[in-house]
This record gives sequence, structure tokens and C-alpha cells, in this order.
Amino acid sequence: MKLHGYCSGLLLLANVGLQAAVQPELIEQSLSLRDNWMHLTRDLMLEPQWAAQGHSFHYKLSVEGGFMFFKDSVEAANPEAAFDHQRISAALSQATGHTYSALQLPFDSFSYSENEQQIRFFYNGERWQCQTDGQLCEVVTYNNRPKAFGVVRDLRVDAYNPERKSPDGRYTVQVVEHNLIITDASGKLYFHTRDGKAEHFYDPESVQWAPDSSALLVMKVIPGEARLINRVLAAPDDQLEPKTLTQLYPKPGDAVDIDQPVLVQLDTAQAHIIDNQLFSQPYTLDRVSWQPDSSGFVFRYTERGHQLARIIAVNAKTAKASALLTENTETFINQWGAFFQPLQGTDKGFIWSSERDGWAHLYLYAADGTLKNQITKGDWRVRRVVHIDEDKKQLWFAASGINAGQDPYFEHYYRINFDGSGLTALTSADAQHQVSFSADMQYYIDLYSRVDLPSVAELRRSSDGKLVRKLAQADIRRLSKAGFKTPEPFVAKGRDGKTDIWGLIVTPRNYDAKKRYPVIENIYAGPHDSFVPKSFWPFGFHSGGDKVIGMQALADLGFIVVQIDGMGTANRSKAFHDVAWQNLADSGFPDRILWHKAAAKRFPWYDISNGVGIYGASAGGQSTVAALLFHPEIYRVGVAFAGCYDNRMDKISWNEQWMGYPVGEHYAASSVTEHAALLQGQLLIINGEQDSNVDPASTMQLVDALIKADKDFDLLVVPGGEHSVGRSSGPIRYVQRRQFDFFLRHLQKQATPDWNQLNRQ
Repeated sequence: MKLHGYCSGLLLLANVGLQAAVQPELIEQSLSLRDNWMHLTRDLMLEPQWAAQGHSFHYKLSVEGGFMFFKDSVEAANPEAAFDHQRISAALSQATGHTYSALQLPFDSFSYSENEQQIRFFYNGERWQCQTDGQLCEVVTYNNRPKAFGVVRDLRVDAYNPERKSPDGRYTVQVVEHNLIITDASGKLYFHTRDGKAEHFYDPESVQWAPDSSALLVMKVIPGEARLINRVLAAPDDQLEPKTLTQLYPKPGDAVDIDQPVLVQLDTAQAHIIDNQLFSQPYTLDRVSWQPDSSGFVFRYTERGHQLARIIAVNAKTAKASALLTENTETFINQWGAFFQPLQGTDKGFIWSSERDGWAHLYLYAADGTLKNQITKGDWRVRRVVHIDEDKKQLWFAASGINAGQDPYFEHYYRINFDGSGLTALTSADAQHQVSFSADMQYYIDLYSRVDLPSVAELRRSSDGKLVRKLAQADIRRLSKAGFKTPEPFVAKGRDGKTDIWGLIVTPRNYDAKKRYPVIENIYAGPHDSFVPKSFWPFGFHSGGDKVIGMQALADLGFIVVQIDGMGTANRSKAFHDVAWQNLADSGFPDRILWHKAAAKRFPWYDISNGVGIYGASAGGQSTVAALLFHPEIYRVGVAFAGCYDNRMDKISWNEQWMGYPVGEHYAASSVTEHAALLQGQLLIINGEQDSNVDPASTMQLVDALIKADKDFDLLVVPGGEHSVGRSSGPIRYVQRRQFDFFLRHLQKQATPDWNQLNRQ
């Protein structure tokens, strides 16, 4: 009893200065908002997909009780169930050990296989296949050797090494004891390398025969650094004692695999190591492919540091390499958004994307590397290439920023001739468009929406864009009746006084314009994309930037919740993007702070007088802590999930792309761990013990630095939790409650419920 009284006394002291406690029912309402609203829409279409041949397609659609998958065709105009949902749900439930109802299957898209007797889809990070008769659901396994972050082969796993026959069937190649062995059709040894060894081996998975069987190419590999990180699984489900898990995890600065192309000519039975003078400092060699006429092969070379890229051509007769194209920049070449496509017709040549004129555009090159012309041009960016028609010399692509007066992030679709003429818009509505084309490109489905415009799906003819029929239009009347309201876009000028910075504002459902509300920013500032939602679907989980429903749940507790794409994120100009170069600590904060001040000046209810709250995950976790450390005058309370708090501790692929190579002092300058002593605000750190994306040791190093600096903070580590813990994987409800409580106590200065008493067993 004395102990109980002592604890109660501490609770009273802790609550001095706090307002009356928030009622648990209010928090429970926010915690259950997604589940209560998720199935209130009707006829909302997701992920339409066309068949590999013909004019049939399928899609996911909201119906009474959940979602169904339907299939249809241009000719039939008669939707029917894409498969027996009850059978698939039963088979998947049995295979996974989790119960799924027929109308709440855990995937949004699938593809048919085996003449529609099987479906394939992604679930829980793995590819699955299920027989449509419900007899079997299983994980699809792959035999290839894993390659950590695309740059270091996992030599603990055997390479996939079957006998590979030449196209004409006369020869067979295989790697034996690190060496290449070629035999003829009778099994007689024809060619055998002798220089392969464990530290410089021939990679069987890289073998490519020339189409005419005259030669083959193979990579001879010097293995990179086998950095292994160990994680302790403290509370495994199947035993009392902990387990240790090991992961191959190359980090910035580590040695990557060095791939050396080798050309083997069959007529002379000779192997030629290709002179690497033009590709001597590789980060990767990829997009390796033979010319259709077997005259040579090409590949893309990305130099370490991501500031130089080349297209290399190798002549199959002379084994000589030449550079068809060299692209370089003073900051970074964004290989996460790059495009390179060799042309297969008589003209050969290739199409290449570049930001050399300040925007992402497409360029046409001749076979010898001569620039023929720039295909797209203007103060807007190509987002992706959809299709190339070499016969008509046309390409189809998505772009954003063309339509004046629209949100510059809205994607529209276009067709253009190789010579840059004939730019034709295929979409027109002032909205975000997702377009999918039939295999023969004769038809397309235009699925468009905005955060304030429920999804519309239209079937159109490609030749002239004519509407064939409307497939679906989302009905949100039930959702609106339940209290849903759309977020409000807001635009303010950035740090240069000229550039528009776009964001969203979410207000409480019981919002009163006469009141003032503290503000919380949901941040994700990864340079690889932009993150403020543009389409209608509001129910996505908090992953890569929380979606509308999670922001609404937090706002309903008495906050204004916002999301902003500041400078340093993608999908605007090259200069807009370059702000991130070697300075991830920037996170667009100069733009974000101006945006907050502009909103506060315009809206009396937008209260930043006592500071702004902030939360984010992964790169957003890093940014959350950076906000508290480097901008304490405005950011006062933060919740950081799964952060890469020091870019030297995170994966090589993401960090070297934006922070560069070699690792230098700029890495330390962006590290929040190095600057932990600057903490003034209130910080809650949340991390999954088994995070395979960001080394969880990064979190513990931040914790160590905060302790050494004598700083107070809160820490929640979830045993067994992955990178997405509490956001899109469990325990979502528990982690969200802890986040809600933290903001209520520290930003609103309100006491929160005693959950231990309320949740007594």
C-alpha cells in the first residue's frame, strides 16, 4: 500500500500544470478510426491491371463489407468476380495462420498465371501464389543468390547455377569451382577458364548468350565487404531463450562487388577481359544486354558517388569498349528516377533521361552515341516512361508540372514522337492520374482523383482519348456521414521567396474556427520522392509519410496536423532537389518553417506560439530529431520512428545516392547522434528490435549519446518489431496510443488516462 501511495504521488507531481485528463473514449475513438471508416466507401477502384494479351482487365473495388476483385473486358462490359474470394481467403488463412475474410483480403493487386488457374500477389513482403480452386497457397521462392542493397552478393548462399544452353543448342555453359566451363552438345569440353577463384570468381547468374550463339558475356567478380550485422531476438515465439539473427548489410564507404565483364568468343574459344578504363570506379554495372544482331552488348555504368554515369558499348568482334554517353553533375545523378532503354529496331540507338537542363527529360541518341535530339522539353518533369513504339517512333510517358494552374505534382499522361513533335495529352482532369494500358496500347484505364475528389475510373481509346465508358465512381456518402472531411491544400513561398511549397492541413472533425489549435507536422523528407498525398485514398498506413486517416485520428484529439513537401524532396526541378545533396539534416526546414508562419498568419486558429510538434519514420525519424536539435525555436515535441540517425550507420544504397562518396565530414554534420547534446524539446523514440531496413544500432547509438549528454527522453523498443513497427505492422494500436499520449501531455499539456489501471486483466 505504501508503494502504491508513493507512485500516486509521483503521478500527481508529473501532472502539475496539466489540464484535466483526456477521456479514454476520445483516444479510443481515434485509435479505431481507420477500422471504423475503412469500409464505408462504395465503388472505389484500386489498381486496375490489364491481361498480358487481349483487352481484358481486373481491379479491386469497394463493396458492402469490404472489397472484391472483379474482371471485365472492353468488349464484354460485364464485370464478374475475378476468382472465388471465399476459397482464396480460406486457403490463405490456412497457409499464413491469420484469419482473412473473403472481402478483406490483404493485397490490393494480383496477376493471373497458369491460364487463370492461379493468382500471384505480394503479401507481408513476399510473393505468394494461390490456386483459384483454393487447394493451395504458398510463398514463391527464388533460387537466385541475394544481393544486399544491389551491390554485395551474399556469398553465404549458393548462386543459381544450372547448365545454360546456347540459343542454337550447340553449347552448354556452367560455372564449376569458380571457373567457366563450356561443353558442346556431345558433352565434350570446349572451353575452360583457369583463373577463377573464391576472391575473383565467374558469376553464373550473370551469363548471357549472344542471340546468335556466337559469344557469351559473364561477370568476373571481386567480392565486396561482407559486413554482417547481428540482431538479438529477445522474445522469440517458439522458445524461451533469445536468438541471434545475422544480415548482410553494406553501409556507406564499404567496398562493393566489382563486376568485370568478360567476353567469350565461341569461334576462337577465347575469353577477353574488357578494358575497364571507362568504368574503373563502379558502384554498379547494370542494364546489361546484347544487341539483337549480336554485334555487341551495352550496359550502364554508375560511378561510385553517383556523379557520373555512362552507357558503355562493347564490340563483340574486337572486345573493345566505348562510351556512347557520359553524364556527370556537380551534385548527384538521381539513379532512383533514371531511365535508359536501348532501341531494338533497325535504327538501334537508345533513349536516356537526364536533368541536364534543370528538369527531368528524355533524349534520343543514335547507335554511335550521337545525340539526335531532346524529346521532351520545358519547366516540368517526366515522371516515368510507360511504352516505346519503335515502329511509329513514339513514346508514352507520365509527367507533372505541365498544366498551368494545377498542383505541380499531379501526374498526367502523354504521347510524343521521337523527334519531340506531336505532344498529345491523354488525360485532362485537374487531378492525380494513374493510367494503365492494354497490352496492345489500344485502350487505357484512367483512374484519377484528388484528396478532395473521390476516385473516378474511365475506360478510354488510345488513338483519340475518346471515352468508351465509365467503369467506377467512388461513392463516399456513408464516409461523409460518419464525419470524414477532406484535408485542405495550402501553398506558401519557400526559402527563395519564389518557389511554391505545397502541403496539406487536416483539422479536427469538431473544429471550431474561433479556437486555437496546436500544430503537429507529419514529416517525411526522403530525397527519393515526394510524399504529400495527391490522390483520394485516405486509408494508407503511416509508412513513408502517414496518410490522411492517421493524420485525422491525431487531429481529432485537438490538433492541426499538416504534411509538407519542402525543398530537397523529388518531383520538382533539379535545383529544388539538389538542396538535399550531402545535407540530409536540412530536410527542407527553412521552407517548412516559412510555411508554418504563413499558415499562422493566414489562419487565426493555427497556433504555433508554443511551438510545433513533429513526427516521422525512417528518414522522417531522422528529420524529427533534427527538427528538435537544429530548430528548437519552433519544434518542441517530437516522436521519431525507426530513424537513420546517422547516415554512416544506414544502408549504402540510399545514403551514398544522396550523401555521396567518399564518406566525409558532411556525414557527421548531418548526424543527429553527433549533435544529441543540442536537445531542448521533448522526444519519444520508437524502434523495432528487428529492423532490417535501418540498423537498429543507429537508434541505440542516439540513445547512448543522449544519456551521455544528460538529456531526458522516452524510448519504446518493440521486441520482434520490424522497420514498419507501429505504422503498418503491429502492434499498431499500442504504438499509436503511445504517440497520441505523448503529444497530448507535452504539446497540449493535458493529462492522459492511466492505461495500466484501465487495461487491468
